[in-house]
Amino acid sequence: MTVSFTCRTHIGMEPGELFDLARNVDAHVGSMAKSRERAVAGVVSGLLSEGDEVTWLAWHFAVPLRMSSRITRFRFPDSFTDEQVRGPFRFFRHVHEFIPDDGGTLMIDRVEFAAPFGVVGRFAEKAFLGRYLQNLIELRNEYLVRNGAAA
Repeated sequence: MTVSFTCRTHIGMEPGELFDLARNVDAHVGSMAKSRERAVAGVVSGLLSEGDEVTWLAWHFAVPLRMSSRITRFRFPDSFTDEQVRGPFRFFRHVHEFIPDDGGTLMIDRVEFAAPFGVVGRFAEKAFLGRYLQNLIELRNEYLVRNGAAA
């Protein structure tokens, strides 16, 4: 089964500035401090561009998880997409969109994923995993709002 959700966040930055903040490895690490996420291979600092890969190591559910993702689509300053290359999901895709809106930018995150492990994975998706991931994206976006205001 595929799980999907959409988050919409308005940030008082120009689309190009927010696009760069959203693809910044260092900003991502800062936004995920609670899970001790860090970049351990590939592009480990600075801005990601089309074709770039990064491997993340983070702690979720008291378990260290490693996920490698690649920027598979890149249209500055409108959108970019990252997709899991290796990691804990059967698949994971995150589309980031940036739309000029009322003195800032409407950032839209569209996430699709599927858990492994058949029936057990589908149960986890419905029971908690979808909401857990949506909360992570919302936490990340709150961080971007705070850091965008400081920029």
